[in-house]
Amino acid sequence: MSVVHFSIDRPFGIYLFKYFDALYTAVLGTPATKFAFVDGVTPLSTLTEVVVSCLTYYGVIFGGRYIMRNSEPLKCKLAFQIHNILITIVSGALLALIVEQVLPKMIRHGFHYTVCNSKAFTTEVEILYYINYLIKYWELLDTVFLVIKKKKLEFLHYFHHSMTMALCYSQLTAKTPVSCVPICLNLCVHVVMYYYYYLTTTGVKIWWKKHLTTMQISQFIIDLLVIGGLAYSHFAYVFFRGILPTSGTCTGTETAAIFGSGLLTAYLLLFVNFYRTTYNAKEKALKEQQAAAERLKTKMLL
Repeated sequence: MSVVHFSIDRPFGIYLFKYFDALYTAVLGTPATKFAFVDGVTPLSTLTEVVVSCLTYYGVIFGGRYIMRNSEPLKCKLAFQIHNILITIVSGALLALIVEQVLPKMIRHGFHYTVCNSKAFTTEVEILYYINYLIKYWELLDTVFLVIKKKKLEFLHYFHHSMTMALCYSQLTAKTPVSCVPICLNLCVHVVMYYYYYLTTTGVKIWWKKHLTTMQISQFIIDLLVIGGLAYSHFAYVFFRGILPTSGTCTGTETAAIFGSGLLTAYLLLFVNFYRTTYNAKEKALKEQQAAAERLKTKMLL
């Protein structure tokens, strides 16, 4: 029986990765510490697989919507509940495992080392980021549920789901330690978001949906601030060392940095537009209704 002892290396009192490694070994027959993301060897490790997966995803959701055009929507309440509560739990567990790996490095060596030094991209971190990448395939079922329930398919939804697979793949191949920032923020959001999806099926009145969207927008702003700052530092170090202030270079590839920054910017703009068209429009309509009611009340009193 493990003794609970809180320390820098055990922020949760026990070493969670030890239990993860035991489960991983029991299932796959090899320790998690032996894992390596190898192009063409590890499942879903090639660009071709990512592209084919995205195209298959689009074919399934749009083909499914066409097939069901004359059918009644399926409720599938229990399956939807299980799907969402499981992703909530798995996202929370993965977040804790990543924090356990990242936090000690940050305390001992600082933020820049943790997100930029190649030594921070350990085997333990790599397997956890790979699992996060695999979860993005699981999350595609969100759209399948929308299709069979005959809900509206928003561009924001299927673009975000498909391209996030590509984003995770690009950062894995580039071995970017800074992935810890968007991954941890995204997992925090997903713990709340999938729990929200679960609650929508229970009949609970939810008042904080708007704040969930605000949380999603905030994560992209923080992501871009961090990545933008590191990109500046990297290019200043490489091209203008001694001229511009810099905290040093950052490991990874410039292609991965540009792709990640561009995609996160697109996400931010899409979510801001969604917020504007959804909540601002509702608030405007509510104010107009209230004003109309006041005018009618005044007219009746005259």
